[in-house]
Amino acid sequence: TARLPQSTNESVLSVEFNPRDSGSIISSGKSHVYFWTWSGSALTKKQGIFGKYKKPKFIQCFIFDAAGAVLTGDSEGNILTWTPAPGKGGKEMYQIGQQTRAHEGSVFALCRRRDGTVLSGGGKDRRVLSWSPALQLLHEVELPESFGAVRTIAEGPGEELLVGTTRNALLRGTLGSGFTPIVQGHTDEVWGLATHPTCCRFLTCGHDRQLCLWDGREHALAWSLALEDTGLCADFHPGGHVVAVGLLTGRWLVLDTGTRQLLAGGSDSTEQLSVVRFSPDGTFLAIGSHDNFIYIYSVAEGGRKLSRFGRCTGHSSFITHLDWSKDGRFIMSNSGDYEILYWDVAGGCKLLRNRFESRDREWASYTCVLGFHVFGVWPDGSDGTDINSLCRSHHERVVAVADDFCKVHLFQYPCARPKAPSHVYGGHGSHVTNVRFTHDDGHLVSLGGKDTSVFQWRVLPGGRRQLSRAPPASFLLFLAASSSLFPFLGPKSGARGCLENPSSSSSSSSARFRAAL
Repeated sequence: TARLPQSTNESVLSVEFNPRDSGSIISSGKSHVYFWTWSGSALTKKQGIFGKYKKPKFIQCFIFDAAGAVLTGDSEGNILTWTPAPGKGGKEMYQIGQQTRAHEGSVFALCRRRDGTVLSGGGKDRRVLSWSPALQLLHEVELPESFGAVRTIAEGPGEELLVGTTRNALLRGTLGSGFTPIVQGHTDEVWGLATHPTCCRFLTCGHDRQLCLWDGREHALAWSLALEDTGLCADFHPGGHVVAVGLLTGRWLVLDTGTRQLLAGGSDSTEQLSVVRFSPDGTFLAIGSHDNFIYIYSVAEGGRKLSRFGRCTGHSSFITHLDWSKDGRFIMSNSGDYEILYWDVAGGCKLLRNRFESRDREWASYTCVLGFHVFGVWPDGSDGTDINSLCRSHHERVVAVADDFCKVHLFQYPCARPKAPSHVYGGHGSHVTNVRFTHDDGHLVSLGGKDTSVFQWRVLPGGRRQLSRAPPASFLLFLAASSSLFPFLGPKSGARGCLENPSSSSSSSSARFRAAL
């Protein structure tokens, strides 16, 4: 191996060997393109001369055409053709032989096809253009705005092309028939997550203002909807046909998941909403706000009609998490100052000051990160913000935890002893914002923050029988939505891999999971 010497103080965005000459290397980036010659262990370079042409701010991509010339795509929207020419003293230099205006905005992608034609993809205009070897325009296709701008192009079998976009969409199609999405994803932090009560579907929302319903069986996006503002939390009505969504502006929405129509909406304050949660029987909707209050609504007609019932007042900081009791009468809630409070909703939204009465109460869900049943999930030295979300399985034997260190943990439930053992699973490239089990505990869904990813984990048969000794540790991982940090390899891929002994805090039990990306 050899390392290219530092050629510039500016960013290098691409580097590649010349396919016709293994001793020739091209690199490009901010305001430069260099032509390297590798002879033995020595590397020499020649800088591309722009001459009379305007030097672009960035050269993002390049390819080698059929004649061996180098074509570069730049931030000015031009394709430049570079050719060798004699310089001063007879030394060879590289200069621009042709400038072709291609796109409005940057040229992010160039691809040479098997027949010698050239494809280019533009940033601002969202177009894919086909050029002859002499760079005469042959065909063009404009992508829908919902998919974003072209970021990369690859040739598939026959006439088929694959196009990756700035909105985390991977498209498949041809220039003649157009393109359809293979997969779509979020483009900003994802925080809201709700799993369907009766089938393997789940809903996500985040800072990109997209509300997405995913089909966990098909590993595909069922539909997406543009929200009026950032979505931070969501929950399905027990009937499964209605979903509530809480926004950054303090507004809440109730939508029909079949027609995607808005059924109801309201705003109790201008502070952001942290949690929305239907009661187990679907008669109430609890909305936790950053104004320190929990707003309770009566629900009728299967979630399609709501009316204000009351307000839970008593927290001294913003609401972070809440859960309903199994009988639908009581609420347990957490706040930003680490309070755990209990409320009698059916009795008029009263604060239960005698917490001893709630010690044996059974909870329909357990997503509160603070509580006697889960205090063992917190690591030593935690400042109280290291755990973003947790969720107890429906069979009440396991609790999954999303932390600030890119990890998903599994603990045995209840987890009521310090330094409890856990199995730890990696994959996310940023803080994990939320986790939820699906209706049958067959899958676990986790959300990434800055990596904008949605992971679907599947529990393999036999995991539950081992819960008395250790949390289930066998999973199938499917990357449903990906950012640039996680190259997508396609749904239902045949790639398989086994990992032995995933890291755990103190558990010595051996575990295995399969990862299918």
